[in-house]
Amino acid sequence: MHGTILVVDDEPKIVKQARDYLEKGGFRVLTAGDGTTALAQARHERPDLIVLDLNLPGLDGLDVCRALRRESDVPIIMLTARVEETDRLIGLELGADDYITKPFSPRELVARVRAGDLEIDLHGHRVTRAGEPIHLTRSEFNLLAVLAQHPGQTFPRAQLLDRLHGVAYDGYDRSIDAHIKNLRRKLEANPVEPRYVLTVYGIGYKFTDEQ
Repeated sequence: MHGTILVVDDEPKIVKQARDYLEKGGFRVLTAGDGTTALAQARHERPDLIVLDLNLPGLDGLDVCRALRRESDVPIIMLTARVEETDRLIGLELGADDYITKPFSPRELVARVRAGDLEIDLHGHRVTRAGEPIHLTRSEFNLLAVLAQHPGQTFPRAQLLDRLHGVAYDGYDRSIDAHIKNLRRKLEANPVEPRYVLTVYGIGYKFTDEQ
């Protein structure tokens, strides 16, 4: 069992879909259909991560996020059908860690949840895991950023080398292996069995999209 996830949404079909995939991924799943119940569940059960719909009856997702951030640093992934960038930005400013827009891929949801304790600040060039800072070199950070922005997409070594140094760089693509090894040593609890940066044998590397 990987941890406890609280899924908050007022659409039973979405809740069931998220619960089924997360449970297959090894998580214990709690559910709530409104903001008041979500807060009570979060305070009583203390989940490891919350998947939170913004458009909830009564106490909406932004209010729930605001209340949670006054008392907890639990990772929050916003789930919303809204396409306006303003809603997402408000949620992130209130302390949400990530967002997924409906309709969503259940595999993507599981991948985002698995990576929930790993936070990557692209603008600030900072990485934390479970709130603890991880010190990466510039090349390691850039490599992680490329992979994490495209979960599930496999990148050949040569393509990653181009992303890091530019197409004119006359380098050896196996140097990517050395960067990956160092990245796993810093990111992974067990670098031999990585959760985040995965090898696709014979091709290259990808950021996790496993269920």
